[in-house]
Amino acid sequence: MRKVVVESPFAGDVERNLTYARACLHDCLLRGEAPIASHLLYTQPGVLDDNKPEERKLGIEAGLIWGALAEATIVYTDYGFSRGMRLGIERAEKEGRSVEYRRLYPDKAE
Repeated sequence: MRKVVVESPFAGDVERNLTYARACLHDCLLRGEAPIASHLLYTQPGVLDDNKPEERKLGIEAGLIWGALAEATIVYTDYGFSRGMRLGIERAEKEGRSVEYRRLYPDKAE
């Protein structure tokens, strides 16, 4: 299995974005990939509070560090690009990791 980092929105419509991120993980797994989505892991109750800037920063940095171990960064674009996603893309490019763009809902207008 190819190790991949999943980038998808979190902030904004959090419930929709959590459901979407889980669907993105499912898509990766069906493609034979081993995905990690730090925004799903670190924002669980009792881990980090995304509404606290210092905790949000910790979560983003931890996710970026794990990204260095990945073979690719997969960006799901159905709901646009968040600031955190852009940071993940920039880090992947800086580290020479391939960045792939995908949509789960190709017929959905952005």
